[in-house]
Amino acid sequence: MSDIRQHRPPAEYRLSDMDKSLEGVVDRFVTASAGFERTLRLVCPDRWALPTPCTEWNVRQLVNHMTRGNINYVALLAGGTSAEFLRMRDLDALGSDPIAAYVASARECADAFGQPGALQQILDYPLGRVSGQQALAVRTTDATIHTWDLARALGVDDRLDPDLVAWIDDHLEAIYAGLAETPVAAETTHRFFAAPAGTLTREASKQDRLLHRMGRNPSM
Repeated sequence: MSDIRQHRPPAEYRLSDMDKSLEGVVDRFVTASAGFERTLRLVCPDRWALPTPCTEWNVRQLVNHMTRGNINYVALLAGGTSAEFLRMRDLDALGSDPIAAYVASARECADAFGQPGALQQILDYPLGRVSGQQALAVRTTDATIHTWDLARALGVDDRLDPDLVAWIDDHLEAIYAGLAETPVAAETTHRFFAAPAGTLTREASKQDRLLHRMGRNPSM
């Protein structure tokens, strides 16, 4: 069985001139991708059409979004444009083996962003020109939140990695700084995600609070 965590890229990049709050983002991406993979491996053949909390996607479409996204991020590093990214984002990337396709895409993405200079590179991201470091931080957040979406769709354990949850929650403003839509306060729903927000109780967990910020309703 393949494990994304076995394919950590070389740590040969400099942190000068980068946001130190996003330091270690390659390893965090690997962790988030491995979490998505674990949940993905629970998808039975008859469950690909199940609805997800992302109402525009069923399970297969959500997994394709994650897989195609990884591929498109690698293309940005290779000089791809935002227009090409948008044109490609809904194309099927899963083929006949969705799990293998996702695992390969995550490994390729981690390897590409782990190369010297990749995190400093300025990318033509669809929501604004950003460094490779910030782009991968957005991708890490996407992988983490969509792991919860996939788990909810399947009715399996939806607990996320607590260190990832804490890191995203603590650095959400830095992760999305300067992009087209940015959260402005801790209680603000992040508008990149369209799922409805619920009402939090005083006893809500850190994970539930992050999900609420990201437009999810963990109480549903």
